[in-house]
Amino acid sequence: MGTDAGHDLRMRLEGVTVDFGRLRALDAIDLELRAGRSLALIGANGSGKSTLLNVFAGLIKPTSGRVSPAPLPPVAYVRQHGPEGNWLPLTAGEVLRMGRYRSTGWWGRFTDADRASMADAAGRMAVTDLLDRSFDELSGGQRQRVMIAQALAQQPEVLLLDEPITGLDLPSQELILQMIEGETTKGTTVVISTHHLDEARHCDAVALLARRLVAIGTPDAVLTPAGLREAFGPRLLGDHTHHRHDTELLVLDDHGHDHTH
Repeated sequence: MGTDAGHDLRMRLEGVTVDFGRLRALDAIDLELRAGRSLALIGANGSGKSTLLNVFAGLIKPTSGRVSPAPLPPVAYVRQHGPEGNWLPLTAGEVLRMGRYRSTGWWGRFTDADRASMADAAGRMAVTDLLDRSFDELSGGQRQRVMIAQALAQQPEVLLLDEPITGLDLPSQELILQMIEGETTKGTTVVISTHHLDEARHCDAVALLARRLVAIGTPDAVLTPAGLREAFGPRLLGDHTHHRHDTELLVLDDHGHDHTH
């Protein structure tokens, strides 16, 4: 994914450490985000993936280290989708419209540009025919696609996705992976957290985390048996042959958030 057209630096982390009380969630992370590139964060629960996304979003300030530039570029953050039925009684269209509040304010009028941005985002995520339905009544995949459409409507420079395809139906997974490729082609920086090795392989680069940065590079360079064992330890089960004739490991994990804050 991604193009060589966009290598502009979007964000840089230098020696970023995050402590929650006595617990060290991230330890001296050095990392750069560049325009038009996608990055997968992969690691076991508690490895710091969600904490790192929160740092990128400006929601968590490092205990030490530096994040630049200041202020951060426009960021849209889609958190991991949760259980059904925990929203206010909103339609999917009302949820989508929240994506333009950054430009319009809560009480501002929507312009033609706002409406065009929302229509484009809804079409890309195949939710146009869902906008009049109650958000609570949608399936998990439909809800996730509406939330991502809301993020796309913001037209961010950096798009953060926490476990975007975990537990979703296959059509929704494929649509989300296509969206990531489309966004990087446009020049957006996309960062995802994931437990799925195949999902990570769709990205331009992979950062393997174990509260520190174990490795970063292309998927083929990082997703090796040695690196995965270092990051996941006993959560790995045996080697087997993949259809591409390379070595593969099965990751055993509970597909939840980091329990670091």
